Amino acid sequence: MKTTFLLSFLIVGIFANNPYLPNFGHHNNNNCDNLQYEPYPQGMNREGQPSGRAESRPSEILVNSNSDFAFKFFKEVSSNGGLRDSSGKKNLIFSPMCISSAFAMLALGARANTLDQILRGLNFRPTEIPERKIHEGFHDLIYMLNNGNSGLQVEMGNCLFVQNKLHPQDQFLNALRNIYGGDIYMENFKNTRETEQHINSYVERKTHGKISKLVDGVDPITEILLVSYIYMKAKWKKPFNPKHTEAHDFYVDPYTVVKVPMMFQMGMFEIGHDDERSCTVLKLPYDGQGAAYFILPDKGQMDRVATSLSIGALQSWKGILSRSSFLICTQNDLISFVLQAIHKAMIVIDEKGTEAAAGTSMDIIPMSVPTILKLEKPFIMMIVDECTNTILFMGKILNPVEK
Repeated sequence: MKTTFLLSFLIVGIFANNPYLPNFGHHNNNNCDNLQYEPYPQGMNREGQPSGRAESRPSEILVNSNSDFAFKFFKEVSSNGGLRDSSGKKNLIFSPMCISSAFAMLALGARANTLDQILRGLNFRPTEIPERKIHEGFHDLIYMLNNGNSGLQVEMGNCLFVQNKLHPQDQFLNALRNIYGGDIYMENFKNTRETEQHINSYVERKTHGKISKLVDGVDPITEILLVSYIYMKAKWKKPFNPKHTEAHDFYVDPYTVVKVPMMFQMGMFEIGHDDERSCTVLKLPYDGQGAAYFILPDKGQMDRVATSLSIGALQSWKGILSRSSFLICTQNDLISFVLQAIHKAMIVIDEKGTEAAAGTSMDIIPMSVPTILKLEKPFIMMIVDECTNTILFMGKILNPVEK
C-alpha cells in the first residue's frame, strides 16, 4: 500500500526590513531545486567547534514549539468558527510543518511588533528562544526531511512571488534562499492571468501534479505572495492486499451512512485505549521512521478528544500502546478540499505497487480469534516523522466521501 500526502499553503502580505537576518550557508543564485544545504558535522556547532553533549541542536529546540503550534492550530480550525461554513462538519487536513515554516520565513522580513506577533503566533517565546535559533532550527529540519533521514520521501519548500517594481534587500533574499530553500520570482501582478498560470504550474510541478490549481484569480494589487508546499509519499511497513478491499459502511452520524472502500489486514499492531481522553489509538508504521496515528474517539467524544490533544498526549501513548493481534479495517480513499481559500491539501491512499511487497512482512498471530478494529466512524489522524518527532500532517475525517 502506498500513501501520498501533499499540501500547499498560500499567504499574501508585505514584508518590512528586518534589522537582524542570520547568515546561513552560502549564497546561491539558482532556485531551490539546486540549493545545497550544509548541515553541521555531528558533534560540531556552526562555528566548527565541539558542541558538547548538553547542547541541543536547533531543530530539537524547534520541535516542541512546533508541536504546540500544531495542536493549538488544530483546536482552532476544528472548532465551529474555524471552518468555511461554520458548521464544524467539514473534513480537515493540514500540515503544521508547512504552515509554521511559511510564517517563520515571513519573520525574516518583519521587525518590532510584527516580528513578535509572528513568533508568538507560532508558539515561540522570543525572550526564551533567540530568533537565530528558530531560523537555524527550520534550516536543519527542512534539510533532514528533504534528504530522507527518516526513510520517508518528503519534499517541502517555499516560493516568494514579488511585484517586479519592488526591490527586496539582497540580505533578505539570500537568507530566504539559504535558510528556507526558497525560490524567488519577480511578477507583474497586473497581468493576473499570466501570474495565476505561473503560480499554479509551479505548485503542480512541486506536488507531482496532485494540486493543479492552487489559486483561482489573483488580486492585481498584490505585491507579495508566498507559497509553501509539502509532498510526502510513503509505504506501509505492512502493506494491505488490494484483493481484500471491499465497500463497507461509514457512519458519518446517527442519520448518515456512506459507502467507502475498506482495506483489511490481520496482524500484530500497536494499539491502546486512552482512558483520560476517551479514545482508542492505533499506530500504523511506514517503511523507515514514520508512522500514522489513527485516533478513534469513544461514542460522542469527538469534541472532547479534539480539544485534549497535546504533546503530553502524544508522549503518553508510547506507554499505553502495545502489540496485539487485530483485524484492521481502514479506508482506501481520496480527500481533497480547500480551507479558507488559502490552504489546499490532498490525501491519496491507494494500493499501487503493493502486491509485490505483500509477502515481505509476516506476523506470528496467536491462535485466538483476533479483535476487529474498524475505522467506520469519524476519526482524527496524525502523520509523524519519528526521526525528528515532527508532526507532518494532522486531520479530522468526518465524511470520507466529502471532497
